[in-house]
Amino acid sequence: MSSPLSPIPAKPNLEKLHHLRRLSHLWDNSLKIPGINFRVGLEAIVGLLPIGGDILGMIFSTYILVQAVQLGLPKITLLRMVLNILIDGVVGSIPILGDLFDSTWKANTKNVNLLEAHLLSPQSSHQADEWFFMLLLAVVLLVILVLIIICVIIIRLLLKVMGI
Repeated sequence: MSSPLSPIPAKPNLEKLHHLRRLSHLWDNSLKIPGINFRVGLEAIVGLLPIGGDILGMIFSTYILVQAVQLGLPKITLLRMVLNILIDGVVGSIPILGDLFDSTWKANTKNVNLLEAHLLSPQSSHQADEWFFMLLLAVVLLVILVLIIICVIIIRLLLKVMGI
């Protein structure tokens, strides 16, 4: 994303960006599918667990969001990051179709790219308000909670049908 003429972010921010880039790569692109030029990450594997895998993916993605707030990303960029997480979590929880979607959407890579764009041009950004972050975090946590509740309901129904 950066070019030789791009401003260089401060060293602590650069180190954090590299750390988040490595985590994003692990979660979104670390495994090459043999025979084709396509990569998936651990999220595609963890996402095979019904609902629970998508909850874990959203929790991981929320870590990147928290780091973005600490680095002072503007509200609109944080909102875009939250939407990436929500789309990934909600669509990803659909059996089979969601797993295919997870392997192509790569919300963490998208969010780290947004973070990097901000760090390369901070003068065009505004500090995120604390209340706005709390609202965004609450929305993400609410979606995670709803997915957990759906999982519990499905398990209860399955146990009831099986007579257990």
